[in-house]
Amino acid sequence: MAYVSILPRILQSGAGASQQVPQILSGLGCLRPLIITDRMMVELGYAGRIQQVLADAGSQADVFSDTVPEPTVASIQAGVAAAREGGYDSIIALGGGSPIDSAKAIGILAKHGGEMRDYKFPRDVTEAGLPIIAIPTTAGTGSEVTRFTIITDEKSDEKMLCAGAGFMPVAALVDYELTLSLPPRATADTGIDALTHAIEAYVSKKASLFSDAQALAAMRLIGPNLRRVFHRGDDRVAREAVMLGSTLAGMAFSAASVALVHGMSRPIGAFFHVPHGLSNAMLLPAVTAYSIPAAPDRYADCARAIGVASATDSVDAAVGKLLGELEAINDELQVPTPALFGIDRDQFLERMPTMAQQALASGSPGNNPRVPSEAEIIELYRSLW
Repeated sequence: MAYVSILPRILQSGAGASQQVPQILSGLGCLRPLIITDRMMVELGYAGRIQQVLADAGSQADVFSDTVPEPTVASIQAGVAAAREGGYDSIIALGGGSPIDSAKAIGILAKHGGEMRDYKFPRDVTEAGLPIIAIPTTAGTGSEVTRFTIITDEKSDEKMLCAGAGFMPVAALVDYELTLSLPPRATADTGIDALTHAIEAYVSKKASLFSDAQALAAMRLIGPNLRRVFHRGDDRVAREAVMLGSTLAGMAFSAASVALVHGMSRPIGAFFHVPHGLSNAMLLPAVTAYSIPAAPDRYADCARAIGVASATDSVDAAVGKLLGELEAINDELQVPTPALFGIDRDQFLERMPTMAQQALASGSPGNNPRVPSEAEIIELYRSLW
């Protein structure tokens, strides 16, 4: 069986990779870029650094910084208006997954028009938008190398999954030095998000030899280093490992798709405004325990890749160690339960049927080794309490 993998045309990684923007733009023949980012990147000076690098090369870029942590239809439309009015020929997406996801949507709508819902899964978006150079500042989403974006429809509280080659950045500049100032909470949430990407890509029904190689490599990098970057943000060796692991995990799930954790995570984020990586972390142990019976060998491989099981461990022993490790990670990285996060229990229970329906509609649960019914998803949500 043949598998298709879509990747950025250019991928540069390592310290200082973000300083290569002028050369990348020149190679693409682009003269008028718009930097799409968030206000925090402006306040920290990251957007200004990119502008200065471009200025030193005799170019300039304007900044649109009104993206929001969980991109919405309204926030996207403001960016589309800015992109169209300025006559820009390219986008520099700077920040975590939200600015990069926003840039992907803006790039398509600015060039082709329509509404975000028009591009919602199961549509395969193949038309190219404005070319995007993605510069991630967190090690977690892998959005710089994926063909997906997720935008929330405020009217329905639905997180719309949009997919296709049109959303793939043409270039990704993966510079771990941009993550050195990331605070512990964001480090934990994005790091567990990356680990989830790697695990789900490996156990996905759409997995291939290509995605397996990326997913296992990602787990080997992230597993031993996730706690290190949480406790010591200035650990450059660990930061570089987790950053590269995040990118490899993004490549893996872009090829193999994600599964049940992500399908169930998106509605929690949409209804209760839980950051995406954090809602993944809440779900990962319970969903893994539910899924193991359908793919014990694959989950045992995950345990060995992240370094908690050895080659001599039996499958049962390895998956037991995997579950123990996922619980331990959540405990050490202080991942709250929905209740501790502040979600109202009655509202959560009331919305479980709708969340289960939205999870199934996303298509992600269908990639899971054990495909759940709506009733089973509701019970998994209930178990989080």
